[in-house]
Amino acid sequence: MDVVVIGAAAAAVAAGLLVWGFRRARRQGVGAEAPPLEVMSAPERPARGLRQALDGTRRKLREQLDAALGRRGSADSVYEALEEALIGADVGARTTASLLARLRSRLGKDAGGEGIRTELRADILEVVGGGGPVTPAARPWVILVTGVNGVGKTTTIGKLAAAHREAGRKVLIVAADTFRAAAIDQLAVWAERSGADIVRHGPGADPSAVAYDGIRAARARGADVVLVDTAGRLHTRGTLMDELRKVRRTIERELPGAPQECLLVVDATTGQNALSQARAFVEAAGVTGVVVTKLDGTARGGIVVAIRAELGLPVRYVGVGEGVRDLREFDAHEFVAGLLGDDGDG
Repeated sequence: MDVVVIGAAAAAVAAGLLVWGFRRARRQGVGAEAPPLEVMSAPERPARGLRQALDGTRRKLREQLDAALGRRGSADSVYEALEEALIGADVGARTTASLLARLRSRLGKDAGGEGIRTELRADILEVVGGGGPVTPAARPWVILVTGVNGVGKTTTIGKLAAAHREAGRKVLIVAADTFRAAAIDQLAVWAERSGADIVRHGPGADPSAVAYDGIRAARARGADVVLVDTAGRLHTRGTLMDELRKVRRTIERELPGAPQECLLVVDATTGQNALSQARAFVEAAGVTGVVVTKLDGTARGGIVVAIRAELGLPVRYVGVGEGVRDLREFDAHEFVAGLLGDDGDG
């Protein structure tokens, strides 16, 4: 019993020191993201479902849809109210206009509220379909991860590492965000806990040099999946975007065909601003998929629909909570059920 108590106390002290170190680094200006406290929590909290995470969006949208579809008056007034509801859920003006145009062309002015609801559900499902993660088909399978500051990019990489390790893959994390010492330390914690390898240099090192060493190490160690972190950058900063291009070119040169995936991490709570971010990163990094984080923290989850419709980018994962297993593979049917309710919900 004494051994167990001493072991638990030592673990608590170690965790406390690690958190203190992250907080000290943040006070000194080297880190902007919170430490991965969820990595150190035991036991892991039950994973949240996508439907549960979308409760806020669904309640708000359902209330507005019921009001719109139950409205008496002309069909035009019903569609106008429906437009307001969809834009309020952050589906976006352009995507909303497209959805309503399709409804009008098929249903005209005589459809009842339930007919419109059923068709809307089918249309949104068609728009967001084709998402979800890609199964690694090469070895090593290189995933370049990017995004602006504060979206949860580094934590997303840690959760991806844990998921791939759980699937039995050998994972290498490349800590190419050298601007934040805290990001390097944070990834080291994730690597240790998940059983992944890590390649890192000191703070201020050339990110392309880290990427170069990472690819060489992946080949030498027989890694299955390589997760390359990059510095959070404003999409409006040209010099930083140029550096991102350089990191990608380095990877391509050292391993032809890589990176096979470039994931852009966006924060659902930023709404339509996520679209302008995504457009810039698509041009600079050749984004192939999106991770939408903090979906549980907003009542405007329709941004997922806008991203898919306006950018043609599949959503690979969604973040629905703090836990390791709260990074969920995107499922279109589950998402639409979470957004609008099931077919039988009316």
